Amino acid sequence: MLNLKMALSFGGTLNQEEVITVCAAFKEYRFKPGEQFLSIGTISRKIGFLDSGILRAYIVDTKLNEVTTYFIRENQFAVEIKSFYDNEPSHLAFEAVTDCCVFAIDRMEWVRLSERVPKLYILTKSLTEAALLNKIKDNEFLHFGAAKDKYLFFLENYPELALRVPMQYIASYLKITPQSLSRIRKGLGEQQKATND
Repeated sequence: MLNLKMALSFGGTLNQEEVITVCAAFKEYRFKPGEQFLSIGTISRKIGFLDSGILRAYIVDTKLNEVTTYFIRENQFAVEIKSFYDNEPSHLAFEAVTDCCVFAIDRMEWVRLSERVPKLYILTKSLTEAALLNKIKDNEFLHFGAAKDKYLFFLENYPELALRVPMQYIASYLKITPQSLSRIRKGLGEQQKATND
């Protein structure tokens, strides 16, 4: 829970006593690969904090294909903001890609805590803005360049994801087919081998 304490101390909004109070309301959940923290069509009623592992966020397109929209990494929060605040069914799912440990708090508990710890609202706003900015930054590169360039950018900026996330999810995230990604990886491997020789 140390990582969660550090995240809640972000910006010094909450004092140490408030951080401990808020942390105490979180419960630990464990997920195996393929298990869901949030399912499509259900209402997001929890704020999650990813202590270890990787989650992927995905939607289902009109052809019923799962499309990975982003990854949630360690020390990041997982919440489908629109569903959480509007009390509407989520169009997005959060699924464990690896073994995951998530600390989560129920929405009603969060509301109660916000009344006891008024500065929690300010922290929520800061964390929400940071999460949105990260998501925009993470996805910006997807709109430019060829498939190979996107994969190289992904490798350079998210090496831990490249090592731990199955190829089909990376391909879906990069908006290319698994076959294209396989060809790109093979080409890069041959290029690396030629360079070493």
